[in-house]
Amino acid sequence: MKEHEAIYDAKSLGWPKMLILGLQHLFAMFGATILVPILVNNYFHGEGLSVQVTLFCAGFGTLLFHICTKLKVPAFLGSSFAFLGGFATVAELPEFEGMSYGEKLPYACGGIVVAGALYLVLALLIKCLGVKRVMCYLPPVVTGPIIICIGLGLAPSAISNASANWTLALIALATVVIFNIWGKGMFKIIPILMGVVVAYVAAIIMQACGLTNADGSAIIDTSTLASSALIGLPQFQIAKFNLSAILVMAPIAIAAMMEHVGDISAISATTERNFIEEPGLSRTLVGDGLATLFAAFFGGPANTTYGENTGVLELSKVYDPAVIRIAAFFSIALSLIPKLSAVFGTMPTAIVGGISFILYGMISAIGVRNIVENQVDFKESRNLIVAAVILVIGLGSNGLTIGRVTITALALASIVGIILNAILPGKDYEFGKNPEKDEYRGVHI
Repeated sequence: MKEHEAIYDAKSLGWPKMLILGLQHLFAMFGATILVPILVNNYFHGEGLSVQVTLFCAGFGTLLFHICTKLKVPAFLGSSFAFLGGFATVAELPEFEGMSYGEKLPYACGGIVVAGALYLVLALLIKCLGVKRVMCYLPPVVTGPIIICIGLGLAPSAISNASANWTLALIALATVVIFNIWGKGMFKIIPILMGVVVAYVAAIIMQACGLTNADGSAIIDTSTLASSALIGLPQFQIAKFNLSAILVMAPIAIAAMMEHVGDISAISATTERNFIEEPGLSRTLVGDGLATLFAAFFGGPANTTYGENTGVLELSKVYDPAVIRIAAFFSIALSLIPKLSAVFGTMPTAIVGGISFILYGMISAIGVRNIVENQVDFKESRNLIVAAVILVIGLGSNGLTIGRVTITALALASIVGIILNAILPGKDYEFGKNPEKDEYRGVHI
């Protein structure tokens, strides 16, 4: 295997290495995926989403997505942060007054079920109208800055997590860099996993040496280990439906779908495969929508394609979707073993922060590369205006709230960017009409 050669068929590495690569993807998604139910539990005063259900739905939803996309797209689906504001709103809806927070939660999930169904409606429109008609509104001058915003928008989270213990975060970051640049053989393609392992060992040693986090708390919190069962099924609960909750949650699908397009564009740019055309944006939307619908129906959060795992793809150069499916099976297994899930949960947030420095930065770098490789002409004022507006709104605003509906900053930036690109004169990009303009390293995108 050449040092920097991309691997599209991981079977050439052998199953033991594929299992390790799958574990690496599991570590990449774990912190953010379990953070969503933790945050929702704050809104619902401890009666919110289950971590076990969340992990099960992430794994099952990923497998469902892969089936819908002909097993071609190397995407992992984890918990979506887009619906957090909706959860907070539903928890305090006046018409649910008198209910416990645990009784309110199924109605929030019911709203997400409807949001997932809206994905299917958009997928049908794309199928009927054709992806070329849709993608002509999403040229690289729009998708590139959106991808940049996805990565940089996550950057504050990396800083926040790393600040818990900068020494530990820097150990994780340095380990990833060392193994990615100077690693040999298998170690070169599992830098994230090595960063986690080395930093975790360092955390154990540091705690033994009497060191703590910046706030004085223990680096590794093992308080939940003793009380966790060894094996146990997730506590599923069936969604319930209420018009007010639906009106809060369903419109958020617009934002989530725009993020979906950006994520699929990022994965396409990373792997040098045009997944928007084959298996098609309609199929990826169906996969994402069904995964979200399934998760919410059984009491889990909405699912979405994960940028963290796109960063792992870029770093490892292993693009085989089978590796992602292995991570999905790991996630399901983890949901059935509460004790093991609790062990993974002891991973210090500083390690997640250190790893995220690389992963989130990689996503933004992919956006820059998307612009460069597609030769977007920034001598044209209209292109500068489109990119500038997307970046400022996506990174500088808090989104837009209309009544009970909140449009995230990323979704708002995407919508405004698409509109500007469509109405400003001088548009010189048409998807599918000029193959040379659509070409990305020999792949039409």
